[in-house]
Amino acid sequence: MQVTIDLEDTAEIVRLDLPVAPTVLLVDDDELVLAKLQEMVRAAGYHVYTATNGADALALLEKFSASIVVTDLKMPSMNGLELCRRIRAHAWPQYIYIVLLTARDDEACILAGLNAGADDYLSKRTSGAQFMARLRTAQRVLSLEYSLKDAIEKKRRLAMTDALTGVYNRRYFLRHLGRELKRSQRFGGDLSLLLLDVDHFKLVNDTFGHVVGDMVLKRLTREIAGCLQRSTDWCARLGGEEFVVVLEGTNLNGARRCAEKVRESIENLIMPTEGGAVRITVSIGISSLEGIADKAAATVQLLHEQADTNLYKSKQGGRNRVTSSHPVVIQIQSQESPRRGVTHDNTQMPMHSLR
Repeated sequence: MQVTIDLEDTAEIVRLDLPVAPTVLLVDDDELVLAKLQEMVRAAGYHVYTATNGADALALLEKFSASIVVTDLKMPSMNGLELCRRIRAHAWPQYIYIVLLTARDDEACILAGLNAGADDYLSKRTSGAQFMARLRTAQRVLSLEYSLKDAIEKKRRLAMTDALTGVYNRRYFLRHLGRELKRSQRFGGDLSLLLLDVDHFKLVNDTFGHVVGDMVLKRLTREIAGCLQRSTDWCARLGGEEFVVVLEGTNLNGARRCAEKVRESIENLIMPTEGGAVRITVSIGISSLEGIADKAAATVQLLHEQADTNLYKSKQGGRNRVTSSHPVVIQIQSQESPRRGVTHDNTQMPMHSLR
């Protein structure tokens, strides 16, 4: 069985298969019935836990993850109806499918069980074959739920990530930078942005084609990621060849060091392609809360505009350079001396060294 779910412009086929066999919790105060059910369910390949009363069943659900509960209706202390209500009142990490098992099968009893939260109702006089068929029905329902949740999660990731490079997209940047900014303003932490743009990227596409251009952008994001040392630092693609790096808890000095590391790493990167080796450079503009007098009034737009202004200065100053709002002394150790500020005429640029 398959379900087709439309994810924006594409249709994705979701296979209804659980990653592991469901775990079944059997609850009955009759130990002979419990033993028989346990043997039958375990032989069918399910993981099985057992409990002789409702309280123990809830304790087991808290400790172990069970996705199917088969419970007797008549039990001392807490009966099956109350157990159903307790399960439904709790927020579990996944849906729990409940089968109510009883010797009575009159309509009033069935309705009471379903109203209490049971998904299915089965008489104890039912054959073993029918009982196992009901478990397989439960498994199909749980598989559908799992597949739908997986599809929703994929759609959420698609909405927040750039399809080409796999890094976050502009939407994620605007949403999550706002959260980072509010946290920094509230607790007094630092926050910096690096705005990067690939120099002469149009020439890469014109010379080598868009397939190579896409490859260059994907390789670029891996290089940027390799320069980010902390799990709290992240990168997003704003569009085209423009990227942003968000450095939480980083002041202007730290941002400049990171930017120089990124700039130098990309400058020294050689990307072999069928058309020849491609080399690129990036211009970077920096903004930081440290450079804003009234930090409480800072906005995402203001930080982005400051970084964009400094990026423009880097472009105007000759490209392949870093510009921040305030002069900062930085020492960079490198085996190869940086060639910042080198300007090339696009028509005279070497075919295999796009700088």
